[in-house]
Amino acid sequence: MIPLSYDQMQQLETPCIAVDMAQVQRNIQKMQDIAERSRCLLRPHIKTHKSTEIARMQLSAGACGITCATVSEAEVMAAGGIQDIFIAYPLIGAHKLIRAEQLCRGVKRLILAADSFAGARELSRLAVAAGLILEVRLEIDTGAGRTGIPMDKLAETGQEILRLEGLDITGIYTFKSLVYHGQPTKDAGLAGAEEAGMMAEAAEQLRRMGFSIRDISAGSTPTAAACAAGGGINEIRPGTYVYYDRMTYLEGACTEEETAAAVYATVVSTPEPSLAVVDGGSKTFAGDVVLGKPPFYFDTYAFLPEHPHLILERMNEEHGILRTRQGPTGLAVGDVVMLIPLHICTAVNLQDKFYAIKNDEIIRMPVDARGRSV
Repeated sequence: MIPLSYDQMQQLETPCIAVDMAQVQRNIQKMQDIAERSRCLLRPHIKTHKSTEIARMQLSAGACGITCATVSEAEVMAAGGIQDIFIAYPLIGAHKLIRAEQLCRGVKRLILAADSFAGARELSRLAVAAGLILEVRLEIDTGAGRTGIPMDKLAETGQEILRLEGLDITGIYTFKSLVYHGQPTKDAGLAGAEEAGMMAEAAEQLRRMGFSIRDISAGSTPTAAACAAGGGINEIRPGTYVYYDRMTYLEGACTEEETAAAVYATVVSTPEPSLAVVDGGSKTFAGDVVLGKPPFYFDTYAFLPEHPHLILERMNEEHGILRTRQGPTGLAVGDVVMLIPLHICTAVNLQDKFYAIKNDEIIRMPVDARGRSV
């Protein structure tokens, strides 16, 4: 992210997110090239940008479709003209299922997800009642320890799901990220290769049961390249790559120059030489990553490229407290600073709009699917 000029910064209402659209386009093409070199499809997750315009950019570059986390995100994307959508999250609850049925009738392809017999049974009941055949992927837990059928329960759960009506189980998917042998790792190559191998094994096991598994979907931003190159999968679903952030840089997934989004905040107080307070706190920056935790031991919620001696140490709702590693901060009240968030995805979801930088022009654009958590 190239720092904005003084005149450009005067056009911003802080705290805000600014996005270098030329770099976004380069990042989109980079991941598309990674997928195509490995003969994989790319189905990017829109959780990072939540923008219909950027989703269309990804599709224009060659993506086969998009991935969403919620029905409401998918509804926004469908309203923006996107016709091939995977909701990579178990839909539990009558209201979500009713909306999924309506969405299914309005797009060319909607893929739903299940990670349990109970969840698949609800999809089956919906399909039978609505007279539909629902395309479904089964989620596999390959080490993240959240949703997903554990590998050692796959046979049991698979046999139960196989008996259900109205479901076309076309594939499997997973989210694993930087985990190897069940532990966090810095080695994306090892993590991605293990992920691809586990998914190939799961697909083969399900095929022996009688499932027609066609799509094997895996790979996050740090592991996508290694996962695709490892064989055994035919689709990757990274999301953060469109902007990147400080975390993906430290994980080795990008260069500093490839970071396409930054938060701009204004210094509102300098209570002492070693501290400065900006107008962006926990309602601006993501706080979902625990600092000081292995293997990366992150020490700041955001990186300040022009002030690397500063760290965003702590936050209240509207207060971000910057502390210097040594010496004075060098900041004064009224200064506008650029910060690269540790985690950009949640930061974007905290904003109604972002400032798109296009050929030195600054354009306000909506975060279309902001807050769509249902």
